[in-house]
Amino acid sequence: MGFNPAAWVGKKIVGWLIAEQQLVSPPLCDFERVRYEVRPCDVILVEGRSRVSEIIRTVTQSPWSHSALYIGRIHDIDDSELREKICSFYDGDPHEQLIIEAWLGKGTVVNPLSKYRGDSLRICRPGGLSRQDAQRVLKFALHHLGFEYDLRQLLDLARFLFPYSVIPRRWRSSLFEHNAGSPTRSVCSSMIAAAFAAVKFPVLPVLEQCEDGTLRMVPRNSRLFTPRDFDYSPYFDIIKCPHLEFSKNASYRNLPWDSEGRVCNGHGDCFVPTASDGAETPVAHKPAEGYALETNPDSRDAVQPVTDHKGR
Repeated sequence: MGFNPAAWVGKKIVGWLIAEQQLVSPPLCDFERVRYEVRPCDVILVEGRSRVSEIIRTVTQSPWSHSALYIGRIHDIDDSELREKICSFYDGDPHEQLIIEAWLGKGTVVNPLSKYRGDSLRICRPGGLSRQDAQRVLKFALHHLGFEYDLRQLLDLARFLFPYSVIPRRWRSSLFEHNAGSPTRSVCSSMIAAAFAAVKFPVLPVLEQCEDGTLRMVPRNSRLFTPRDFDYSPYFDIIKCPHLEFSKNASYRNLPWDSEGRVCNGHGDCFVPTASDGAETPVAHKPAEGYALETNPDSRDAVQPVTDHKGR
């Protein structure tokens, strides 16, 4: 085949869009806890660090730029044919935790969950999904392995999300009907939404009220879904895995807060507020159990451990 300038330029643009930016601060989630908590058919939301991730966040007005479906380990798949199909697309450690995702420049692929070790993640779990239907969801998604990424659909979605004043309503309502795209192309959230629709599990359905006052549920066009919809859906349980947390038996006052009085606009952009910044006088709080406020005026409101007569 001869040199194709358009394909070469397109490849360069895609490479520039998906290039990962340097991580400037630790992710908000504890990846080891994510690995422990995640279950097959959970949707993993990713706050990506690429240029295309920033574009998707801007378009969807959400911190989540990507979604992936957790498969589990290969031996978690009941169907032997599906296990073989996974192995034909993934030749790594068979005991690795795997996800299926549609990714710009690569299409629908299987990757290890550890790919997102350095990213902020969130687990969205379909509440009450049976094991049998979970296997059917995985089968639907795995059927899309090898499909190309539908960049046209992503661009159409961006147009669809513009205000009515920019895109006429008649264009918005028919946009996806006339630009259906190829049946062998998909994007991350649409493929996952279609997989759940295949077993009639709701994500964000359309509700219609019948004449007798009852509600009827109508599937929403799966091509309209974005990663944030799984976070917003009332049918998915949200599981967060922060590095530092507190429970009912532990106080947020014991978290390792900075002691210099700084506040931050972002990573590396911190300052100590002054009166001109609108800083307020600290309010005294009841100390956490096991702690008492020190009465030394030079260290007002400092929290010190309470000790008994034995110094414990």
